[in-house]
Amino acid sequence: MKRRDLLKSMAAIPFIAGTALGSGAVSKKHKIIKPKHLLKGDTVALISPSSGIEANRIDDAIKSMEELGFKTKLGRSARKTNGFLAGTDKERLDDLHDAFADKDVKAVWCIRGGYGATRYLPQIDFKLIKKNPKILIGYSDITALLLSVHQNTGLVTFHGPAAASAFSDYTKTNAVNVLMNPAASYKINVSPDNTANETSVYKTETVTNGTARGELIGGNLSLIVAMSGTPYALKNVKRKLLFIEDVGEAPYRIDRMLTQLRQTVDLRECAGIACGIFSGCERKDENSQSLINVIKDRLGDLGVPVVYGLSFGHIRDQCTLPLGIKAELNAEAATITLLESGVS
Repeated sequence: MKRRDLLKSMAAIPFIAGTALGSGAVSKKHKIIKPKHLLKGDTVALISPSSGIEANRIDDAIKSMEELGFKTKLGRSARKTNGFLAGTDKERLDDLHDAFADKDVKAVWCIRGGYGATRYLPQIDFKLIKKNPKILIGYSDITALLLSVHQNTGLVTFHGPAAASAFSDYTKTNAVNVLMNPAASYKINVSPDNTANETSVYKTETVTNGTARGELIGGNLSLIVAMSGTPYALKNVKRKLLFIEDVGEAPYRIDRMLTQLRQTVDLRECAGIACGIFSGCERKDENSQSLINVIKDRLGDLGVPVVYGLSFGHIRDQCTLPLGIKAELNAEAATITLLESGVS
């Protein structure tokens, strides 16, 4: 190859690498953007970015939003099914983009999680989202969107109930307070109903004592681990409060995922770690390690405050946590206090 041709080829490499990441997966630090808070009468887009859902549950989701005082606009693929997905990747991605581009829509509320959001992360138009900041909320598989959007735009996203979730009084109160009532400080306690639940995985337990402050980051453990090694992975936990939860995983699988997470990011750099309720993750075999012992073994030696059993995850009573804002974790009291509003 001629030297001139070689130089041309080398010059093209950064462009090729950049386009391989789609519209935006970058590692630079973005300025935090807070979406506007919701008001009664606002229009909320309901989308199914991952799996499909039964028609009656979509109707229930619409009813829940209306009971909160919102108008709804349903994504075009929300009622579709494509195997274990709600429509094709393009259809689901188009619904996400359309919701952010629509000036009448004030929030993008995911109807459910399931599986499939990671499939189209390289095609997300992060510039479009950053240009049209608004509330994005969901949990479980939606972690892929919450984390990638936050890290690639600076937009505060919200780990909270799906639109098809059962809106208990606890869930509703926390969502309304976080999304509609901006406050300089807001303390989130464990749900009394969760405390009263005698199932072992609902037992709140301090793993490592202490109080810590930092920016909230996190979501579903399986999704965080699944994105490891990609441009959309959890990139920075230094001085941050990491929150994690999961559902239906045997304790050894939780051990495996926490081990991978430890080897992916330096968890000793965290300010603290808050574990939600890992529903359905009880040991089924007496020879198995218990869930709480796995948590203690994998997170108890980090030298930072760690608590298990806060009210978030695949449970009826769940709080709403904004990714990107400053908060305080009190491991002994089992509380998270938002030190600023997640909305403007």
